[in-house]
Amino acid sequence: MADEQALDEVVRFTSDLIRIDTTNRGGGDCRERPAAEYAAEQLAGAGLEPVLLERTPGRTNVVARIEGTDPGADALLVHGHLDVVPARAEDWAVHPFSGEIRDGVVWGRGAVDMKNMDAMILAVVRDWARDGVRPRRDVVVAFTADEEASAVDGSGFLADSHPGLFEGCTEGISESGAFTFHDGGGRQIYPIAAGERGTAWLKLTARGRAGHGSKVNRENAVTRLAAAITRIGEHEWPLRITATVGAALTELAALYGLDAGLDDVDELLQKLGPAAKLVESTVRNSANPTMLEAGYKVNVIPGEAVAYVDGRYLPGGEDEFRATLDLLTGPDVHWEFEHHEVALEAPVDSATYAGLRAAVEEFAPEGVTVPYCMSGGTDAKQFSRLGITGYGFTPLKLPEGLDYQALFHGVDERVPVEALHFGVRVLDRFLRTA
Repeated sequence: MADEQALDEVVRFTSDLIRIDTTNRGGGDCRERPAAEYAAEQLAGAGLEPVLLERTPGRTNVVARIEGTDPGADALLVHGHLDVVPARAEDWAVHPFSGEIRDGVVWGRGAVDMKNMDAMILAVVRDWARDGVRPRRDVVVAFTADEEASAVDGSGFLADSHPGLFEGCTEGISESGAFTFHDGGGRQIYPIAAGERGTAWLKLTARGRAGHGSKVNRENAVTRLAAAITRIGEHEWPLRITATVGAALTELAALYGLDAGLDDVDELLQKLGPAAKLVESTVRNSANPTMLEAGYKVNVIPGEAVAYVDGRYLPGGEDEFRATLDLLTGPDVHWEFEHHEVALEAPVDSATYAGLRAAVEEFAPEGVTVPYCMSGGTDAKQFSRLGITGYGFTPLKLPEGLDYQALFHGVDERVPVEALHFGVRVLDRFLRTA
């Protein structure tokens, strides 16, 4: 079991990593190298030989392998990203890159997404070195760049250019399951991710006839784009229940003593109350307009207008997603992928998934673990190119009233010290026995 030094280190590592500003603004505007060097230093202090790798100068990844005791066992990948989304200091109660520890809470950008998990990994690895612990199977540790954008400089680069570093890896764990979800009725639920929707960031382009703003124009690019965006934003996507989401609904229904029939999922979601939040974003494909670009003067009708849409599709749902976008955009608007990644689904009846559940239940016996599909995406998408099945597992025991999911990319991101301690203990337990 993780010792007191590990509990102290996970807090310090989280704070230290937050203070290293690794803001990813997209378009290559990020520099993860200082954080990568910090992680490599901690790994080297545990007797490992970390490798630092870059596709682009400053966009650094770190990989190290811990040899297991069973050379015939499949290897396990444990990975976390080093970059974070932007944060405006004037919006926060504390500076987002202070790493301040106040009233038993670590504050700052990355506290939950996901420098907390990076710190847990480092703390566990160093604890093992002090105690002479070796896992049963090889454990490959990876800290990646660029997850908050395209991952082209991070996990995509590693999977495509350095697959040998992940030889033997068949499964992996990373963000963002095994956190406490309080249902408001006294139940504590720990959703462990076994899937994620595919990423479909779209660029829409409408073309028309440029002209004077005072003249009749039936070929107005802005009008064409606005009509398409309205259709997309108002579209009701049909229910599509995947294996992971079906398992989640079945187990949640059993927990609440409800009929587990999936013939009327919308009614079941209503009966689940607050717990419906765990699945309601993953029973359908989705497409949300997020950005608009058009025009340069109020009395000039532009010849082109552009919009961007954050689309997500379920495992097995990409063909339907494409066909629906063709219909919604119509003949006057062209759409293309700005960024496109696969949907994932992992078995919930595997030995590894059972081990994830057991580790959480040992330290949170009052809680209930359930399967979970993430509405967004992670680096597991890129590592799946290597045949690695990914699970979301960043264990945190959270107090009621702290909305964990709202903290992702939100203001005043923070994590309780006790949640980090819980995470180290659970991660250590799982990795020792995996």
